[in-house]
Amino acid sequence: MAEVLLFHHALGLTPGVRRFAAHLTMAGHTVHLPDLYEGRIFDDLAAGLAHAQQVGFGTLVERGRHAAEGLPETLVYAGFSLGVLPAQALAQTRPGTRGAVFVEACLSATEFGDGWPAGVPVQVHGMDADAVFVDEGDLAAARALVDGAARGELFLYPGKRHLFADDGLPSYDPAAAALLVDRVRGFLSAVG
Repeated sequence: MAEVLLFHHALGLTPGVRRFAAHLTMAGHTVHLPDLYEGRIFDDLAAGLAHAQQVGFGTLVERGRHAAEGLPETLVYAGFSLGVLPAQALAQTRPGTRGAVFVEACLSATEFGDGWPAGVPVQVHGMDADAVFVDEGDLAAARALVDGAARGELFLYPGKRHLFADDGLPSYDPAAAALLVDRVRGFLSAVG
């Protein structure tokens, strides 16, 4: 079984993110859920992003690095939207990475070094008409990253919802979220 460090989206460590983690735990995986916002939760994406900007994206990445301290090197790093930032930074820079799962965001493979680490499997998930994922360059970055990885997969779900896997939000899509959970469980079983 895999050990996962899962980072929340821009609304914070919501009950929906916790329930997503519980789906993975029920499958036998160990999931760590750091709170990058130190207890703050937002109801509105714009307010959550404003908070992230105020805290600073570099600070959020450092909080992610701090969350990994004391955990085994052989982690799978995962993140939802904004949480992909620390997840990808760790996946690309921390030795021993077992894999990475990015949901609704992806950065260039050169953002945190010279490219994606050899032999590290990656999955990227997003909706095919999500303006945040598609129009802001994340989909293009995901395609390039997956093409350059030895074991990479990109899964596109029909729809335009952002944060579709958080069951506590109006953007929740039950069918897409269930498929996401199944695919992530399969990935974790393969790398764990």
